[in-house]
Amino acid sequence: MKPWLYRQWCIPPEANAAFVCAMEDVLDLYTRPCDPHRPLVCMDETSKQLVKETRRRIGPAPRRPTRVDYEYERNGVCNLFVFCEPLTGWRSVSVTERRTKADWARQIKALLDGRYPKADQVTLVLDNLNTHTGAALYEVFEPKEARRLLERLDIHYTPKHGSWLNMAEIELGVLGRQCLDRRLADKATLAREVAAWQHERNSAHATVDWRFTTADARIKLKRLYPTISP
Repeated sequence: MKPWLYRQWCIPPEANAAFVCAMEDVLDLYTRPCDPHRPLVCMDETSKQLVKETRRRIGPAPRRPTRVDYEYERNGVCNLFVFCEPLTGWRSVSVTERRTKADWARQIKALLDGRYPKADQVTLVLDNLNTHTGAALYEVFEPKEARRLLERLDIHYTPKHGSWLNMAEIELGVLGRQCLDRRLADKATLAREVAAWQHERNSAHATVDWRFTTADARIKLKRLYPTISP
């Protein structure tokens, strides 16, 4: 993984010490050994336009591929929440109607109580979208429950314009290429196809080979670091 080769356009020229601090914080997390009591989980989300066919496809024949008409009918948009544990090769994708604070809060509760009921604390890496806040838990659950969930989270945000530091984006890229790069007519079809993709990836224990470290950043992205006056 060499993000500086193709993602430097995502880094604003005015990047400052705050950007560098958040970047190194996330990069240091990725060097920690796997700990079942404090698992590292990366989270991201994306949307998928649902598209219906307006004409029946013509199946393949000798020397002729399947024919698909270019016309289509839009059928709404769904949101996909992606959680992945890059060190163990586990991921979970949930299809929802929306991406509100309430949706995110329910996803967090399902993650903590469903996947990690015995973990002391879950280290969560995600971008700083305005729905990704501890306050969202208080807007959905009773204060006691919200506090319980929040205390089991160790949240680390990627810097602004630095979402490429989130390994969940790699999972989204694979999901897009292997599953979402075609017409899917409705939410049920999308959920079914995503579930099949998730099962295949989890069965293969596909992990993320992240090689970009803080030491690399201080060399490759030296221009982003503030100049210290003598």
